[in-house]
Amino acid sequence: MSALRRKFGDDYQVVTTSSSGSGFHQQQAAAAAPRRKRQRFVDKNGRCNVQHGNLGSETSRYLSDLFTTLVDLKWRWNLFIFILTYTVAWLFMASMWWLIAYIRGDLNKAHDDNYTPCVANVYNFPSAFLFFIETEATIGYGYRYITDKCPEGIILFLFQSILGSIVDAFLIGCMFIKMSQPKKRAETLMFSEHAVISMRDGKLTLMFRVGNLRNSHMVSAQIRCKLLKSRQTPEGEFLPLDQLELDVGFSTGADQLFLVSPLTICHVIDAKSPFYDLSQRSMQTEQFEIVVILEGIVETTDHPREEDAVAYQLYKMAEVVAR
Repeated sequence: MSALRRKFGDDYQVVTTSSSGSGFHQQQAAAAAPRRKRQRFVDKNGRCNVQHGNLGSETSRYLSDLFTTLVDLKWRWNLFIFILTYTVAWLFMASMWWLIAYIRGDLNKAHDDNYTPCVANVYNFPSAFLFFIETEATIGYGYRYITDKCPEGIILFLFQSILGSIVDAFLIGCMFIKMSQPKKRAETLMFSEHAVISMRDGKLTLMFRVGNLRNSHMVSAQIRCKLLKSRQTPEGEFLPLDQLELDVGFSTGADQLFLVSPLTICHVIDAKSPFYDLSQRSMQTEQFEIVVILEGIVETTDHPREEDAVAYQLYKMAEVVAR
């Protein structure tokens, strides 16, 4: 009898063989069966797989913070709302200018040289729309203009200026914040594909590496680790996603990184570690997930905070070797 450590996909399995090889063939048949893909709590790109349900009337809370809601939307919805809002606002204001000209009878007397209209050279809705665009965009071709014989037009012009400033500040501010989010910057922060457990400085240590691909530095970089696993309390309460902190140097300041070259992050498995009571076999079968959070200030763009998270799920921990 002998034991072979073989890799099947992302999993490492212990294969027991005998002289006849029957155990090896049985293990091959078991490995051929399709393995169900486990659902991550946090993806490799830092996106949390959490969907809120049964909110009921609580969905109105999203509208109370409309600006943040728009920033959190996907780009396609942001662009759709951006175009739709401007289109509706432009058509509404152009309709108001056309309505004033229609009520005053300017449309029928537009070519009368002895008549002073509210807006010169506005004959129909397209010309009213062009006048609004020229005014809103401060183009000012000089062909269409407001006369002093139209107080309602002056009031509408003031309303248009205020409304345009509000819409521009809201939508352009939303687009600017969304474009300046550091999510793409996180693409150049690399984490090791596997976490390993081995001896370092005479202590059993969980280790992984993190590196920055860009030449620009991250100021005040700090790293944290969370262990996500379900557990049951002595009172019988089931906690599906209990969060435990993994010490990666908080007490010694080792969690404050000077990330100019790839660094190895270490978590010592001592009596205070959640992994202290786990054996090598139980670590490969336990259902848990490690989330690594890296925060810092981007030197070039001066973003106040940046976050990138990577999840080491159970089958990514299959590289674990206790030596």
